[in-house]
Order: sequence, then structure tokens, then C-alpha cells
Amino acid sequence: MQFRQQALSKLQSPEELDVPVRYARPQGLLVLTVTLVVMAAAGVWAVTGSVDSTLRATGILTHGQGSYVLQSPVTGQVTRVVAEEGKRLAAGAPVLEVRTERGDRAVRAIAAGRVTSLAARIGTVVTTGSDVATLERVADAGDPLHAMLYVPADSAATVPVGAAVDLTVQTVPTERYGTLRGRVQAVGRTAQSRQKITAFLGDKELAGQFTRNGPPVAVLVRLEKSPRTESGLAWSKAGGPPFGLGSMTPAAGAVHLAEQRPIDWLLP
Repeated sequence: MQFRQQALSKLQSPEELDVPVRYARPQGLLVLTVTLVVMAAAGVWAVTGSVDSTLRATGILTHGQGSYVLQSPVTGQVTRVVAEEGKRLAAGAPVLEVRTERGDRAVRAIAAGRVTSLAARIGTVVTTGSDVATLERVADAGDPLHAMLYVPADSAATVPVGAAVDLTVQTVPTERYGTLRGRVQAVGRTAQSRQKITAFLGDKELAGQFTRNGPPVAVLVRLEKSPRTESGLAWSKAGGPPFGLGSMTPAAGAVHLAEQRPIDWLLP
């Protein structure tokens, strides 16, 4: 009966006009105001703002024409090494001499290039088809230096031609001299196997590193020039290193992709 009496009392006086109303505290209003302001700012930024994303990849400095592995056409013992690592050779120039059963034979460069490594030394016994040297194809001493980056195949489609690239060169301290500037010149159409990269670079170990996570796509980067640096190339810090750069130097690149509005991530 007690609960029934209370219910009847409620029905007789549904409006408790005599009960004081509790308003929101000032702290609550402040939190609500700040939340609304932040949401409004985020909405404006999502529509008008932009985000610059980057894609990182490893690569190497090269003259862009690739390398080739010189093999001995004869069997015998190396009696003389004519070429020197780092030196340029004309097509047909002798690299080394091999003493065979029919006399001394010269092993000659197939195409003009710079000797990057010599596998054969005086006294080495070589057989037909043995690797004796690696030469980088350089037609002229003034051939420009490029960077070849190997980008994961599933990300290559996002790389636009002309995109800015910041390159960290292994032999150059970044903290002191900054990064090397470049622009994407060309993007490969298909992924490259380890065999193709080996044939281009003339180095199986490098090819293995670049294909460690699967066949990548080659991206050719044109290095920006600057007459005010010792290397003749543009750097993020004025002056750059006090020395020039050589080919076959490992590098890592950060490719700046096209800017996107944050709202594009939410729209289909």
C-alpha cells in the first residue's frame, strides 16, 4: 500500500515546480566548447589541408646504362693484368692476358666502360666462361650519374614521373652534408627478377639484397645539378660534401608522392 500511495502522489503533482534546476557546470561548458572547436577545425583541415606521403626504397648510384660481367673466352693461367679498377677502357681494350696451350691470349673489353671489379689476378687459373671482371657501361667520361631505386612492386604504381626524391648516400654523412636531391625520370613497367638485376648491375650480392622481399620495380632518378658544389650535384645543405661521388655507391631514397586531402581517405 505504501508504494501505491507514492504513485498516486506523483500523478496528483506531475510537475515538481518547487524543485530547483541544476544547470551545467562552467567546466562542462568549456569542455563542450573546446570539443566543438576542435571538430570544426578538423573538418576544415580534412577538406582544405593536404598530406605529403613518402615512399622509401633502397638503390645504388649508377650511370644508368648498366654493367656487364666479362668472361674468359679461353682456359689457362693469368700472366698479366692490364686493367685497373676504377679506370675507363675503350671497347676492345685488353683487360688481362692468359697463357694457353696455343700461346698468350688477351681477354678484351666487350664494350667501353669503367672497371668496377677484377676477379682474376696474376697466377689465377681460369676456364672458358669464368668471370674475370665487371665493367660499368660508360660511353663517355661526361656521362651523368643517376640513382637506380628498387621499389616494391605493389607500390610502384603510386610513383609519378617528376616526383622529388631525397637520397641518402652511404659514403656521405647525412647530418653534416644533408641529402642528395633528385627527380624521378622513369618508372619500370614490370618487376625485375634477381637475374635481370644481376645482369644490369653485374653484382649477384646486390641483386640478392634488392630482391629480398620479392621482385621489385626499377625507378630511375635523375640527380639535380649545382655549379656551387664540389660534386656538381644539389644537396639539401649548402655546399654538400667536399668530394665527388662515384658509381656503384649504395643509396636509399625517399620519394615524395602526390599530395592528398585527408577527406580523400574517407571517400570511396
